[in-house]
Amino acid sequence: MRPSSFLLAAALTLSVPAWAQPGRSGAWVPASSTSLAQDYARRGENEKVVFLFEKLSVEEQVSLAVFPVYLESLQALKRYKEAEKLAKKAVKLRPDDATLGVTLGAVYQAAGDASAADKQWQKVVAQLTPAQVLPVAAEFSRRELPAWTEKAYLRGRALAKNDTEYAPQLIRLYTQTQNQAQVLAETLRLVARDDRQLPFVRNMLQNALHEEKDFDALEKQLLSAVQDHPDQAAYSELLLWLQMQRHDFTGALVQARALDRRAQSGGVRVLELAAIAQQNKDYETAIEGFEYVAKEYRSGPYYAAARQRLLQAREAQVRETYPVDPAKVRALVAEYDQLLTELGRNANSASVIRNLANLYAFQLNERAKAMTLLQEVIDMPRASDEVVDEAKVTQGDLYILKGEPWEATLLYSQVEKSHKDSPLGYEAKLRNARLSYYAGDFKLSQSHLDILKEATTREIANDAMQLSLLIQDNTVEDTLGLGLKAYAAVEQLVFQNKIPEALKGLDALLERFPGHSLADDTYYLKAQLLRRTGDFPGAMATLERITNNPKTDVLSDDALFLLARIQEEDVKDKVQAQALYNQVITKFPGSIYVAEARKRFRKLRGDGVQ
Repeated sequence: MRPSSFLLAAALTLSVPAWAQPGRSGAWVPASSTSLAQDYARRGENEKVVFLFEKLSVEEQVSLAVFPVYLESLQALKRYKEAEKLAKKAVKLRPDDATLGVTLGAVYQAAGDASAADKQWQKVVAQLTPAQVLPVAAEFSRRELPAWTEKAYLRGRALAKNDTEYAPQLIRLYTQTQNQAQVLAETLRLVARDDRQLPFVRNMLQNALHEEKDFDALEKQLLSAVQDHPDQAAYSELLLWLQMQRHDFTGALVQARALDRRAQSGGVRVLELAAIAQQNKDYETAIEGFEYVAKEYRSGPYYAAARQRLLQAREAQVRETYPVDPAKVRALVAEYDQLLTELGRNANSASVIRNLANLYAFQLNERAKAMTLLQEVIDMPRASDEVVDEAKVTQGDLYILKGEPWEATLLYSQVEKSHKDSPLGYEAKLRNARLSYYAGDFKLSQSHLDILKEATTREIANDAMQLSLLIQDNTVEDTLGLGLKAYAAVEQLVFQNKIPEALKGLDALLERFPGHSLADDTYYLKAQLLRRTGDFPGAMATLERITNNPKTDVLSDDALFLLARIQEEDVKDKVQAQALYNQVITKFPGSIYVAEARKRFRKLRGDGVQ
């Protein structure tokens, strides 16, 4: 048996450096040459590392504990010939470890011999066995050699005779190297073979695709794949996901219906898509989706929900088509009555009655009728607590319309208490915060808003944050909040649907407080109200007071996006609308409106026509 390295070093008769001499006690300080060498390596004392390791046996030199440290020290000292010899010994004595061949190539590379390195790595890849593919690819990756990492995986794929073998690894590699074309090729190949990989593929694509041209390329390939392979549901699933990401709900609806027919899922997928389209104010797509479910599945479990959501989407569309057409509101009332006749007036249709009450209250100004309907919901046996308390919130809104804030806050507070830490409870608290804001009690309003800013519902938290910032920003210089009180009073008039009075109030505010920090908010609200009355030229001229002001920044993107919408939806000037949406995209790349502006821009340009 060979003597240990400790005994070898102690028995040396040749002269050794002072640091290698025994201590005063006559014993060596370190207990192990390996641990001592590793300590020297950490301190960058490579000469000492080599001195200790070069006396070891070949077997010890290529052991897992010694070899990496020894090789690194030799290369740090630029002793490449010795490093090469050491690496070759390791390759010879540990033939099953193909990563050592990668290491030998790295020695050639470090020595500046790129040709020898490539030749060595090519040899490693050519001689791979299936069991060696992953460790060798990992070693290439660790050494930041993506091209050779790819070659290792592709060699493994050839060995497996399977064109999706190592697809997840290759997708990650192509994502890291931003090789978008290969990301798309691998993902489409993978989902075609195994649709269980869809969640992984969607996640990787979300990480890999950032630019519009990348999304365009994927959509083009998917459209072709869906047409060429209609039996492959995975392509339709992926296309549906992509169109949802791009807010192309019209295109997504085509795929959702196709998937629904193929899977015979009762319309649930289409129903979900239509609901998302409605949330994003794409009412035409939402209406088309709900109509599909109601028509195709009259005896299905989602029929009633589809009918209700269909009316809600039509109602939202009527409310946001300016000026609001009273005849269309009456037609909606008739449709609600027809639905109630069909479903019956019971706990299952309570939410329909509440929606009908909203129409009477806020669109037809028939408050007594609305109050009667809401009380019917509240008194209805077996109606859910959620629907009953939603009716109470709407009753509170009615009391604000009638100028009875105390009755309103009483109802809101009841709902707050019964739905603590739930979205409806937060909504009631937000109503109370707005009530205090309307009354000019900004301190009380802020106390409500501070709680709501932490709400779990993002929409409520955002609304609370916006109102809180409005109060904070406009009570710094104007400590009495006189301008904000005037603005809050106008917002209450808007809530009460008293549009002419609100417009007069905004003009008075601009005249009374010239140069106030609320000027842009005032112009923006005025433009919204003018649009509601059908005065589109007036609305656009008012918005341009914001967009043309170089000092304006906070509401510039809001104003520009609304200006584009008016041109598209109301004035029907598609060319001008397209130009304005492009301005939103280029001038405000960080705006929350960019995704929607890009979708509308592409639609006006004629992209992605199904």
